[in-house]
Amino acid sequence: MQNRTLEVGVGLFLLAGMLALMLLALRVSGLAVGAGEDTYKVYAHFDNIAGLTVRSKVTMAGVSIGKVTAIDLDRDSYTGRVTMELNKDVDNLPIDSTASILTAGLLGEKYVGISVGGEEELLADGGTIHDTQSSLVLEELIGKFLLNSVNKDSAN
Repeated sequence: MQNRTLEVGVGLFLLAGMLALMLLALRVSGLAVGAGEDTYKVYAHFDNIAGLTVRSKVTMAGVSIGKVTAIDLDRDSYTGRVTMELNKDVDNLPIDSTASILTAGLLGEKYVGISVGGEEELLADGGTIHDTQSSLVLEELIGKFLLNSVNKDSAN
């Protein structure tokens, strides 16, 4: 009888450990179990979205206010269209707000930073942020630097 109680206890302990591990994996990956919080969609068009991925965070003043839910090509303007879900408690964004693709940390994780504008008209669900700043691509900067230094050397 004592052996059976010990086996049941070990089984429950293992089950609790596996559930805790699954919960930790879901939290780290950014996925959620069940219904999420209330959100609304906002769109932004960028010339270059290099490095930005789905589930990247959207921040304002360093505080996470949402996430990127989709990235696709706008076939009319040939720009990258980013769909963002913002928390409902941040529903007072002016229509002239700015969206920028920024880099976090040394590893180069990209995220969208929103700067507040000054208009009185607010972005509604399905609205578009028109003032955007594209991703900074390190390869392009290195190419410009090298090309500029080559041009200076050939001029001398």
